Amino acid sequence: MALVQYSDSESEEDLSQSLSSPRPAKRLCPSTATPVSSLPPLPKAFHDLYASNTRISVKDDPSLHGGRKRAIPHVEGNWPTHVYLEWYPSKEELAALSNLIAQIEGKLRRSKVEIKSLLRSDLGAQLPLHISLSRPVILRTEQRQSFLETFQSAIKDSNILAFNVAAEGLHCVSNYEKTRWFYVLRLKKPGNDGLNRLLGLSNRALALFSQPPLYEASSPILNADAGSRGSMQRERSKVHGQTDPTDYSHCFHISVAWSLTEPSPDEKDHIANIDIQESSDFDIHFDCIKAKIGNNITNIPLHGVIG
Repeated sequence: MALVQYSDSESEEDLSQSLSSPRPAKRLCPSTATPVSSLPPLPKAFHDLYASNTRISVKDDPSLHGGRKRAIPHVEGNWPTHVYLEWYPSKEELAALSNLIAQIEGKLRRSKVEIKSLLRSDLGAQLPLHISLSRPVILRTEQRQSFLETFQSAIKDSNILAFNVAAEGLHCVSNYEKTRWFYVLRLKKPGNDGLNRLLGLSNRALALFSQPPLYEASSPILNADAGSRGSMQRERSKVHGQTDPTDYSHCFHISVAWSLTEPSPDEKDHIANIDIQESSDFDIHFDCIKAKIGNNITNIPLHGVIG
């Protein structure tokens, strides 16, 4: 299986206002010296404000990205798009994942395969992990809003509730181009089948814009630029009503590290046999889905969750 690349009720407007409006020091650091741990958690939208690095170059320069090559060339008017679920591990989970990566490195020590962690940036800042629900695809400028509206409407009408997932195995898999190898936690199927259901909505919404599905071997591609507005509305209705009986539960994963070199078959077997008991105890909660178009990230709450 190939791998793709990849208070809570505050709105983004409220968040930007709070960041731009200075407050008296006594409100942030009262004389009673309230411990930092007593502060409320950051709004979820905070992380999205700094989710993308400043673009250094529009050309493919692997030296800027740890040797990685751009999967999709930069073209004016094209907007890289990705649909996914995001997870920020807790301090305890981060420690367990760091230990897991150290064990992977131990299995690869003889071959000198160099792996890079996805847990932290080069500057040591914690990075979010994710479950992909689409390939890295491209939307044209005129398609962005239409896709977002179609997908948001489909999620709203789906009645998919927030759910938890847990890890059940560790594997090494490649991306589609076989230019990178990822070390991933496989996931157990959640009780409400939320991953398969969300994948189906994502695949069908992107098919309206001539984009390939994730994991499906083949899928009818519908051209959003052809036909009348009425035809487009009829195709959109398929996103809401169609169901996909195929179970892709064995495909869903969370990447924790990557390498530019492929491990040997024996090394892959050794990695798959690593005991992940500590990581399998994670109960990873998802209550929203994210759609990233260019550098703009939209949070779409699942049914019953106030956005």
